[in-house]
Amino acid sequence: MAQILLVEDDANLGILLQEYLTDKGYPTHLATDGNEGWQAFVDQEYDLCIFDVMMPKKDGFSLAKEVRMSGRDTPIIFLTARAMKEDTLQGFRVGADDYITKPFDRQELLLRIEAILRRYKKESSPLPETQIYPIGSLSFDYAHQQLKSPEKTTKLTSKESELLLLFCQNINQPISRSFTLKTIWGDDSYFNARSMDVYITKLRKYLREDPSIQIMNLHGEGFKLMVG
Repeated sequence: MAQILLVEDDANLGILLQEYLTDKGYPTHLATDGNEGWQAFVDQEYDLCIFDVMMPKKDGFSLAKEVRMSGRDTPIIFLTARAMKEDTLQGFRVGADDYITKPFDRQELLLRIEAILRRYKKESSPLPETQIYPIGSLSFDYAHQQLKSPEKTTKLTSKESELLLLFCQNINQPISRSFTLKTIWGDDSYFNARSMDVYITKLRKYLREDPSIQIMNLHGEGFKLMVG
């Protein structure tokens, strides 16, 4: 079970997030300033850190620098009331994995946490020798990046494979655009969104061999891989 370190000087928000994340299955330790957060980080191993940027004694950027200098690659999400581009860039320069501006929806934060933890787990886990997903009359071999039909085998790119894997793990279930982008591309910027649309168009072309398969656009929501 993933352990989270939350460093937030707003007591009400901190307690609210701590209770919410713990209730969602992520035991969360709350620290209320940068120094307390650093001590908590040193005292225990965490799977993910959430740092407010503007804090007394030590700001979130300084805290993140110390975390990175410690040699640990613990993922970091920044929470901030500042939406300036310079602040966002500074956050990523000091090693942030994500950056969310207040006010924010708690469910969005939860989805970003889950996407980051899933990405870190995938990067640290050996690739399975065999991972086959049936899609109608087709089959997707994730380990070898191949989409197979009775007539032919199509070699997929890494991005096509990651995207199709996410769809296969959620067959007949909606997936939001933002979640898809953050899971595979790392952020939901305009340019990544355009790139994703290109890859989805390619996947639709590959999947046409079976008319029972389609990737549907869900207006204002995202996509759904429909089979049958």
